[in-house]
Amino acid sequence: MKDGVNGIALGVFVFFFLAVTAMGFLAARWRRAENEHSLDEWGLGGRSFGTWVTWFLLGGDLYTAYTFVAVPAAVYAAGAAGFFAVPYTILVYPLIFTFLPRLWSVSHRHGYVTTSDFVRGRFGSKGLSLAVAVTGILATMPYIALQLVGIQAVLDVMGIGGGENTNWFVKDLPLLIAFGVLAAYTYSSGLRAPALIAFVKDTLIYIVIAVAIIYIPIKLGGFDDVFAKAGEKFAAAGAGGLVPAPAGQWTYATLALGSALALFMYPHSITATLSSGSREVIRRNTTILPLYSLMLGLLALLGFMAIAAGVKVTNGQLAIPQLFENMFPDWFAGVAFAAIGIGALVPAAIMSIAAANLFTRNIYKDFIRPDATPKEETRVSKIVSLLVKVGALVFVLTMDKTVAINFQLLGGIWILQTFPALVGGLFTRWFHRWALLTGWAVGMVYGTVAAYGVASPTQAHFGGSSKEIPGIGEIGYIGLTAFVLNVVVTVVLTVVLKAVKAPEGVDQTRPEDYTADAGDAGVRVELPPATAGAPQ
Repeated sequence: MKDGVNGIALGVFVFFFLAVTAMGFLAARWRRAENEHSLDEWGLGGRSFGTWVTWFLLGGDLYTAYTFVAVPAAVYAAGAAGFFAVPYTILVYPLIFTFLPRLWSVSHRHGYVTTSDFVRGRFGSKGLSLAVAVTGILATMPYIALQLVGIQAVLDVMGIGGGENTNWFVKDLPLLIAFGVLAAYTYSSGLRAPALIAFVKDTLIYIVIAVAIIYIPIKLGGFDDVFAKAGEKFAAAGAGGLVPAPAGQWTYATLALGSALALFMYPHSITATLSSGSREVIRRNTTILPLYSLMLGLLALLGFMAIAAGVKVTNGQLAIPQLFENMFPDWFAGVAFAAIGIGALVPAAIMSIAAANLFTRNIYKDFIRPDATPKEETRVSKIVSLLVKVGALVFVLTMDKTVAINFQLLGGIWILQTFPALVGGLFTRWFHRWALLTGWAVGMVYGTVAAYGVASPTQAHFGGSSKEIPGIGEIGYIGLTAFVLNVVVTVVLTVVLKAVKAPEGVDQTRPEDYTADAGDAGVRVELPPATAGAPQ
C-alpha cells in the first residue's frame, strides 16, 4: 500500500465526481415535464425512457459499486465459489422476460408506482400491500449502506480521510461530502439524475474492466501464472484448490437460484423498470442486459489477479481498489476509483427513490393521508428519500462494515418472500390474499431466525446466509428454504380458505391490462373492478 495521499488519482477522481455532480443537477431540465409535481415525474422519470436509457439505468441499478468491490473480493477470499454471481445473473434474464412486461403493462394501465400498488390492486388487500412495502424498505436500507461502504473503500485506498486515530469528523468528511451531493441532486432531479449519470458510470466501468483484464495479466506474466498462484494459495489454505469441494455445491447452486429469484423483487429494480416508455423496451432490455453478465465474469477474475499480485489486506473489500492502485499508473487508478465511486452514487440514488416511493404510496397515502394530492406525495417522497440516505449513512458510520454486509444478506432473504405475491399475482388470481400474507410471515420468521443462528469467525449471529436445509441435510441458501416454506404455506392455506369461502377481496385488474402497451386505448385509466376471483 502506498503511503500518504495519491494526489494524481485523487485529482482524476475529483474531476469525474464534479462532472457527474453537474450532470445530476442539470438532469432536472432533461425531458422536463409540464407537471413536475407527481411521482410519475420525480420518481419514475415520466415513464418515458427508451431502450438505451433503460439499459444504462438498469445496469447502473443492478451492477453497483458493491458488485465491483464484493464479487472479486469473494473470489479473492473463497476462490471459484465467488463466481455464483455469474450464473445467477444469467438465470435472472429469462425469468424476468416472462413477468416484467406484464408488470409494466398493468402498472402503466393503472398508474401503479410500486409493487405494493399492484399487490393491493390485484388482491384488494392493504395488509398484504403493507407487508410488501415494509419488506422492500427494510431490504433496501442496508443495500444503500453498502454503496457508501464502496465509496469509503476507495477513499481509504487513496489515503484521504486520515487513519483510525484521526478525529471522526475529519476522517469521514469526504464521505459526508459525497453523501451531501448525492442527497442534493436526487432531491432536485429525482430519477432523471441517476439515469443521466448511469451513462458515465457504465462507460467508465467497461473501460476499466477492458483495460484491467488485458493490462494486469500481462504485468503478472499471463493468465497461466495468475491461476497457478491462486491455486497454490487455496491449496495451501486447505481449500483443495480453485474449485470448491463437493460439500459446497448445494450452497453454490441454491445461492445462485435464490439470488436470481430475488434480484427483481428489490424496489429499485422495479423503479428502473417502470420508468420505461413501453413494454417492448422491457422485452428488448431482457435480451441485451446479459452483456453485463459477461462484464461480471471478467470482473470476478480480478480476485485471482489480486492474489497473484500479492495484495495483502485485512479487509477483503479493499482488495480490488488496492490492486488498481498497485498495478495501474496513478492517473488510470483515478479513473478506476471514479468508476467505483460513481458506481455507488447511481444505485444509491435509485434505491433511496424506490424506498421513498414505497413509503409515500403504501404507508403515508394508504394509512396516514388517503386524500394526499400528487404534489403532496412528491414532496413527502423527496423528504423520505433524504431520510433513507441519512439512515444508511448513520449505519455505515456507526456500525462495523461486516454488520452492513450481513444485513444486506438478510435483506436478500427477506425480499425473496415477496415473490409469490408479486410474480404469482401477475399470472393468476388463484392465491388467497390471507394465504399470501401468512406465507410471507412464515418465510420472514424462518429466514430471520435461521440467519440469526448462523455464526462466523467474527460474529455470533447473522454470520452468513447458508444453513442446513431441513429434511435434506445439505447446506443451502436460507432464503430459498424460506421461500419454499412460504410457497407451501400459501398453497395449502389457499385451498383451505377457498374451501371455507373466505372473502377474497376485489381484483381491480382485467386480463387485457397485462398485455397493454403505451399506445393502447385506455392506458393508465383506472378501470371498474373486475369480478373477484375471475381467472386472469
